Amino acid sequence: MSGGDFPRAICQPTLIRRHILSTIQGFETRLPPPDAAVVEDPLAEKIARAIEQDIVFAQLKPGQKLGEEELAERFGASRHQVREGLAKLEKMGVATKERNRGVFVRRFSAEEVRQIYEVREILQRQAALRISLPVEETTIASIAAINDAYEAAVAAGDLRKIHEANDLFHSEIFRLCGNEILANLVKQYMDLTYAIRSAGFADPENLETSRRHHRLIIELLRSKDSWALAQLCVDHIQPTKTRYLAALADAR
Repeated sequence: MSGGDFPRAICQPTLIRRHILSTIQGFETRLPPPDAAVVEDPLAEKIARAIEQDIVFAQLKPGQKLGEEELAERFGASRHQVREGLAKLEKMGVATKERNRGVFVRRFSAEEVRQIYEVREILQRQAALRISLPVEETTIASIAAINDAYEAAVAAGDLRKIHEANDLFHSEIFRLCGNEILANLVKQYMDLTYAIRSAGFADPENLETSRRHHRLIIELLRSKDSWALAQLCVDHIQPTKTRYLAALADAR
């Protein structure tokens, strides 16, 4: 989805729900048959993941061009493999292809950020409300172990491990909603905001807020308060949205 393709009208709550429903239906139609073998080029996947990491850690800036020739040389890949890797990033929504110009790291407008986060809020709230509380202690122990790895990465200042542990923590929690399609949509929109969230991984104040929220989420998994859990899952994503919008305002 390119920067100009995001539906402007979905800022209205009813239309947002319709948009999500159509997204779910489209997702269902794209699911391969159970026995279907999906053949992917390992090098193309490596290229996509490496660029994804560069975006997360701000080594690639919004609007920066992803040159095929430079990428082919960097990875020892063919143009076809580079294009396949870039196509994966386009499908994720973190890169956009402009006719006769090439592929670029996606740059979000303020309105797009608001709309995307509004969809994230709806998805995450609904997923959290569907988690059956209290969660079994064995499951909580597994999630707590992931958070321990996150805390250790924050203490060490390891941005790569912070990102990996953070995303795994949230993915495992939303997987508990019991709806695979909903959990995948939460992850899809989480991935879409890589460039928006990236600055937060190096910000001490944001990291401290995130750590506090993670601990509260774990405690709420032991409770029966679904509404408190759902609200915290929404509150948790606000700081990075606010920071990105402030940066856009300062750039004017």
